[in-house]
Amino acid sequence: MAPLRFSANVSWLFPELPGLPERLRAAGRAGFEAAEVAWPYAEPPEALAQAARDARLRVVLINTPPGDQEKGEMGLGEGLEKAVLYAKTLGCPSIHLMAGRAPQGADGAAVRGEMETVFLENLKHAAEVLAQENLVGLLEPINTRITDPRYFLDTPQHAAAILQKVGRPNLQLQMDIFHWQIMDGNLTGNIREFLPIVGHVQIAQVPGRGEPDSPGELNFPYLFQLLEDEGYQGFVGCEYRPQGDTVDGLSWLCSYWDSRGHPWAGQ
Repeated sequence: MAPLRFSANVSWLFPELPGLPERLRAAGRAGFEAAEVAWPYAEPPEALAQAARDARLRVVLINTPPGDQEKGEMGLGEGLEKAVLYAKTLGCPSIHLMAGRAPQGADGAAVRGEMETVFLENLKHAAEVLAQENLVGLLEPINTRITDPRYFLDTPQHAAAILQKVGRPNLQLQMDIFHWQIMDGNLTGNIREFLPIVGHVQIAQVPGRGEPDSPGELNFPYLFQLLEDEGYQGFVGCEYRPQGDTVDGLSWLCSYWDSRGHPWAGQ
């Protein structure tokens, strides 16, 4: 069984550093081989690509631009073209396709059917655009209990059903274990059921969204072993809020590598 591969989400990690290029370089110094950037669009893509090369990092994931969040725009729309441009410049293989929010004040159930129709059409278009560039689009359920009460896509079951309806091989599921635990629990069963269509994993402790070894509900040594046992080959994104200095908080990762007989490169 191959050990897991971890990527530093520099939109979350290294908040003690001001800019994304500095955070990418810090991730490389800390021993990461890969990074992901939720929203890279405040920086020119060439500057980020250079910083990643300097740090010897692969950029493995970006999100589509968020749009006007007050209008409920977190989704695809015009942002897809910009995301593709950034992905190509960064050599990034995957783009998280944001699903958007129900409009403010709308009855979620009443608009859900209409939103799904629009979302399916957007996804079919996005899949074609991404396929031309040999890119993968990812759908991530985001919990509606704590993080984003109006988000359209909130369970793995819903996301898997959408993917089945669209039926495009370059669209896959993004499994953020933080969101999945809050919405549905049953992580062992859900991981085993949905992992065949998962293209990317993200991690954070529940409920505080801190490091995997911070106090909380989740047993990450068990979950890491489960992902290995199930043959997961993709990256595991560290999308958590450091409780202190980012590097000091990487002891969980040192422990993981020590248990696999490979000292962590950042030590």
